[in-house]
Amino acid sequence: MNKTFRIYAVILLLVLVILALFEINKTESTDWRKNFEIGEKSPFGLFVFDKESNGLFNDKLKKIEQAPYDYYGRQKKAPHNILVIENTIDQESWNKIFEQVSEGSDAMLIISDIPKEISDSIGYYDSKISFEDENVLKLTDRKYQNDFIRLDKFPSGRGFTFIRPGVEVLGKTVEENNTDQANFIRARFGKGNFYIHCEPLFLTNYYLLKSGNAKYAQDVFSYLSDRETLWFVEGSSGSSQFFLRFILSNPALKYAWWVLLGGLVLFIFFNAKRKQRIVPVIEPLKNTSVDFVKSIGNLYLQEGDFHDMMAKKAQYFLNRVRIDLLIDTQHLDGAFEKKLHLKTGKPSEMISEAVQYIKKAQDPYAAVMKEDLAKMNRLLDEIIAI
Repeated sequence: MNKTFRIYAVILLLVLVILALFEINKTESTDWRKNFEIGEKSPFGLFVFDKESNGLFNDKLKKIEQAPYDYYGRQKKAPHNILVIENTIDQESWNKIFEQVSEGSDAMLIISDIPKEISDSIGYYDSKISFEDENVLKLTDRKYQNDFIRLDKFPSGRGFTFIRPGVEVLGKTVEENNTDQANFIRARFGKGNFYIHCEPLFLTNYYLLKSGNAKYAQDVFSYLSDRETLWFVEGSSGSSQFFLRFILSNPALKYAWWVLLGGLVLFIFFNAKRKQRIVPVIEPLKNTSVDFVKSIGNLYLQEGDFHDMMAKKAQYFLNRVRIDLLIDTQHLDGAFEKKLHLKTGKPSEMISEAVQYIKKAQDPYAAVMKEDLAKMNRLLDEIIAI
């Protein structure tokens, strides 16, 4: 483990310790997002309503995890109830809902903001009508006048600013400093009815768990006939299928996940920056001269021409004497032997013997044995290293 890696490891460990201290000392925060998800236990989820919904609809509620367009495109249904709670629905699915309502079904839409093309078809405009921090939802029917719900946490403040003639107002928003505004209406459409409520908060966990508030929800759904009810939960109200949902929903796991990703990014960045590309090893060109000489020598030995080999060795030796020692080799006499003795420092007897072998090699009629070649080769190599 090198020094740089140890430094990075210490830094990462310090970051983990600091995050752990923050996690230990932090206070648990509440998720106040208006998610309207059926599996969420946060204040504005629909977990409680989902668990109690069968009782509200006399066990005739069926959750559909498909878009209305896909569901109705495969079958023909008898008149029934349709329930949509803060769900994002495409235009083709809205058209399918309109078809079902026109044939005798009733649709209850509990949505804070329905697309304008749809609201125009039904006959109303909805918009932000209040910016108060609190308001009260009440129904207009006298038999429900004692049932209401007080919204004290983030009410949407939406209501109907225009309602065409023939549309019945079933509920309203009551505030101290403003006039009452309609928030729940019924509109005839073909053989069926649209029930539109623009404040879905009354169905969330935070409000249903408060004493007395469940009665208001029962009153709202009492307008629907006692028959099969299809609750379309696919879309924004469906549970997330994201594979990291569990990790990201848990604060401790979420921090660990982000630290892990950050550590990997840092490791990749510094490792890629400091690591040099592998330098290819280029082998040097091999000198094959020695191998060539050995091959030629083996060839001569196999042929057994010792005289020719002695002649070539003698010729090569004399060439070296002329070039390196600057001695004339034309006459191999006593003067030549003396000069060679003086310049090489070798014994006179050795030089005389070597000269005799050279002369024998130069004589084309001389009888040469293998031992003569070996003896001459040793002597010449001792005199001048070749």
